[in-house]
Amino acid sequence: MSAVTAEQAGRRVEEVLDRLADTGDAEAVAAAEDLVRVLMEFYGSGLTRVVELLGRSPAGPPAEPLGALLADALVASLLNLHGLHPEDLPSRIDRALSGLPQTVRNAGFDAASGVLTLGVASSSGCGCGSTREATRQAALDALACFAPEVTGVELEPDGAREPALLQIGARPTHASQGGPA
Repeated sequence: MSAVTAEQAGRRVEEVLDRLADTGDAEAVAAAEDLVRVLMEFYGSGLTRVVELLGRSPAGPPAEPLGALLADALVASLLNLHGLHPEDLPSRIDRALSGLPQTVRNAGFDAASGVLTLGVASSSGCGCGSTREATRQAALDALACFAPEVTGVELEPDGAREPALLQIGARPTHASQGGPA
């Protein structure tokens, strides 16, 4: 059995509900929506209990098994879906970004727009736009599971430009220095 992502599951639920709505049977649509709501509550309660049980540890960071669960994209997306993820947003953003192949830094999150600005470390790559776009997309994909509050990613302007050519010429001489006038 292959793992289903939160996005895939959400799309499938929407497709089924849309098919039901197309039948024109309002009672069936209401029953299906109620079923989804009850199942979400059930799974949410179960996940709450799992997090509570795994999170019991002496003062300090979460217990090791909980740490492994929080690092798993599927489990993290379920915990976020149910509002149960025990880490705050900055920690979840850091967790998502740490899994990227390209080194990036969080340059700021605008909660009002949902946009995260990232600084991308210079690499030995070509520096072309497609590499930057791949980095942006990889960040968006990782953040979808760990920090769904982030709805957009922007990269800071590329600072890896060629340095300006510095012209060094002979210093002008002045009459007071004994040079030609």
